[in-house]
Amino acid sequence: MGDFALLLLRVVTGGLLAGHGTQKLFGWYGGHGLKGTAGWLESLGLKPGNYWAMLAGTGEFGGGVLTLLGLGGPLGSIMTISAMKMAAFKAHGGKPIWATSGGAELPVVYATVGTALMLSGPGRYSLDRLFGIRVPRWMSALAMLGSAGVLAIGLLSEPEPAAPSAEETGQGEQTGQAGQSSQMTPARQTAPSGQAAQASQPTSSGQTQQPGRSAETATPSVVTASS
Repeated sequence: MGDFALLLLRVVTGGLLAGHGTQKLFGWYGGHGLKGTAGWLESLGLKPGNYWAMLAGTGEFGGGVLTLLGLGGPLGSIMTISAMKMAAFKAHGGKPIWATSGGAELPVVYATVGTALMLSGPGRYSLDRLFGIRVPRWMSALAMLGSAGVLAIGLLSEPEPAAPSAEETGQGEQTGQAGQSSQMTPARQTAPSGQAAQASQPTSSGQTQQPGRSAETATPSVVTASS
């Protein structure tokens, strides 16, 4: 029963993963093809997009087919794990784990299944067992090193900062113009202290002299009646 369980696991996960690869490579099953996938990957910082789209599609399609057939020993699992790690960190990083929130739930499941199959082997119902195929250890080690190198380069690639929109640029210019206008507004002028003191000094008649008027004008004349 164990070999049949491995067959069931390989057929389901390998078939679905291969289908994801055809979406990226050929645009099947509602996929965007190489061109659409390349544009999306470039927005994640993976440039040139066509190169990374080919790698992603080949990793998913090739890893899925090898897993489904039980062919190539651990090579299918290595391709699957590498592709799913890249997807988990680049496309789903920083989000909750659940797929409903855009998280890495599905890539984590695929990577876990690939790891389990690499440790257990494909089982009796596989092409490796049927034809007696044994992949040399050096080939498996080389595939692991190559996948690790590609994964490291992809994870270190960062997207370019987005250019400011026209609306943000217009708001910045308005703010700058408002600041210049406030600096150009003249300050309120105050009268010198000497003039202010002179304006408030009382005259000999007890009245306060108004600014700009002489003491003679401000002091009323006295009219005497003749006898």
